Amino acid sequence: MYHCKFKGSHYDCGFHWGSLLQKNNVIIAKQDTFIVSKKRKEFTKKCIPIYQKYYPEILEEIKGIAKGQGTSYQDMLAFLLSMYCFEFNNKCTCIAYSDQKNIFLGRNSDFLVQIEKLYMNCLYSLDHGYAFNGNTTAFVEMEDGVNEFGLAIGLTFVYSLDIAPGFNGGMLVRYLLEKCKTVFQAIKVLQTIPIASSQTITLADASGEIAVVECNSKDISIIYPDKKGYVVTTNHFNSINMSKYTDYQIDNWHSLERYHVALNALNNNNISKETILDILSGKYGFMCQYDRKTGADTVWSVGYDLSNKKIYRVEGNPSRKKYKEDTRFKFSY
Repeated sequence: MYHCKFKGSHYDCGFHWGSLLQKNNVIIAKQDTFIVSKKRKEFTKKCIPIYQKYYPEILEEIKGIAKGQGTSYQDMLAFLLSMYCFEFNNKCTCIAYSDQKNIFLGRNSDFLVQIEKLYMNCLYSLDHGYAFNGNTTAFVEMEDGVNEFGLAIGLTFVYSLDIAPGFNGGMLVRYLLEKCKTVFQAIKVLQTIPIASSQTITLADASGEIAVVECNSKDISIIYPDKKGYVVTTNHFNSINMSKYTDYQIDNWHSLERYHVALNALNNNNISKETILDILSGKYGFMCQYDRKTGADTVWSVGYDLSNKKIYRVEGNPSRKKYKEDTRFKFSY
């Protein structure tokens, strides 16, 4: 996992990073995962006006990366703005818990092992945005993270039966980390911004509020914790009005099994930070026990302890490696 720090303006940080990669002979456009088709280009053209309205600075960051790489800006846009809409390889598990004294969000990222060395942990502190610590299988977009005000977010992917011009899942997480302080603010944003892809977004903040937002291009549903104080989600929708958008025929890497393993463990044990990390580590049943020979594995696991302002991360599979505290990030609350 690469560790990167980004400061200054969005354009400057993008240009610096793109140039640094180029100097080290790393050209993003030449990677096997850099897919830019005519269909994705046409879709991106419809998304650009939405980003210009809600998040123009992210377009400047992408422009900076393209300039630093010596790559087509339009191709870079097509690759990033259409991501999570035309492919479905990412699988994840999110758990959040709050009893007002203990506030914790944990997430496993399950993805392809062939590019696991390229995954990134990022420290962002840009002009006109909140500082955050985030993780991603791509770049620019985030898949989980926590910002300086203690808003933690985790993304899980759901196969998109319908797409429309708007923000994809990774861009939604990035925007929320950079622009919101609370779960309430994040939900309001998700109810306002056009959404392109299908996903669940797990939210927790320093005040103890937690929720799961299930959303796609057509609908949105908010799931709040039950009396035991937790929410859990994997790679399918669970709310009544969103369940019709789940395709159970695709390979979602044991999504239902992971979901029920987490539910059973949370219902039958005292919930704590240790409980959640043990669930994510596979100690209560199938969660991360993939056969790497198939090309799939849990490529990182992270825990955001908002009550104690701590971050724990495993860069690899948590059933084989130990969580380590990341002490680099400074909280403001």
